[in-house]
Amino acid sequence: MSLHVENLALYYQTLRGDVKALERATFTVADGEIMGLAGESGCGKTTLGNGLILLTPPMKFIEGCVKLDGVELPIWDMERMMPFRYKEISLIPQYAMSAMNPTRKTGKMISELLESRGVSYKDTLPELKRRLDLVELSHDVLNMYPIELSGGMKQRMVMVLSTLLNPSLLIADEITSALDVSTQRAVAKMLVEFRDRGFVKSVILITHDMSILYQIADSILVMYAGILAEKASTEVIIKSPRHPYTKLLISSLPEVGVKYSEKKLTGIPGSPPQLLDPPTGCRFRDRCPVAFDKCLEAPPFIELEKDHFVACWKEF
Repeated sequence: MSLHVENLALYYQTLRGDVKALERATFTVADGEIMGLAGESGCGKTTLGNGLILLTPPMKFIEGCVKLDGVELPIWDMERMMPFRYKEISLIPQYAMSAMNPTRKTGKMISELLESRGVSYKDTLPELKRRLDLVELSHDVLNMYPIELSGGMKQRMVMVLSTLLNPSLLIADEITSALDVSTQRAVAKMLVEFRDRGFVKSVILITHDMSILYQIADSILVMYAGILAEKASTEVIIKSPRHPYTKLLISSLPEVGVKYSEKKLTGIPGSPPQLLDPPTGCRFRDRCPVAFDKCLEAPPFIELEKDHFVACWKEF
């Protein structure tokens, strides 16, 4: 088992009070698994991803336990997390430039990062060049500034940079959102290849793009308003979802070859609740077409069938 998260809660401190961005998060990511993390904007996907590796103010740790390969990660302590970052758990941020120093040439930046982790740049250089070849980047990029690279080149460079020390877990946050379709496909294939070659054990891929997840993810975890709604294999989530939110989310996606005149897309009425003061019980109940009295209580996130977890009273 690569990652185990138990009852994790993360809030954001504001002048108006705490924003309850993530609560009661319990799930696992197995060795070799690529898990997609999906849901509407503001549902807590990036909060969960960042909280596992770089928990900085105004985000604050409330409770929970995170274990990676059987070792508990002190995510609440920036200093104690230092030995784990990059070597055991690594992040590809939503915007590639966020991970690259614009005042440093790429090679110099990598050298400084490796040395900060006690790793020799000279000794690592042959492997670095091999991985640049793998992602079809010229070795010349090491003598270039980030601004000289295209969006796709930056994304591939950050993928190489984030996995250079073979971390156990890689968190990839919206790595295809700013790319054209052909580059998206190439980056997605590289992510799978990195897993297959053993550069990383497991991957959490955060994205709005369900089509990308359908192509490369082994499982999908669906979130809504800071709460886990459903987790199952990709095939089950796409074709046989059980949670009402997941069903509506999938039904709102267009199908290739199906015309609007033949099948109209169905949206989800209403808006997500404000997490500064979220409603009691199921947070989806005000938008849910099958809500009933029991939904005034928060449903547990339990395993209904093997590897299929759902938080909905109607399914128990």
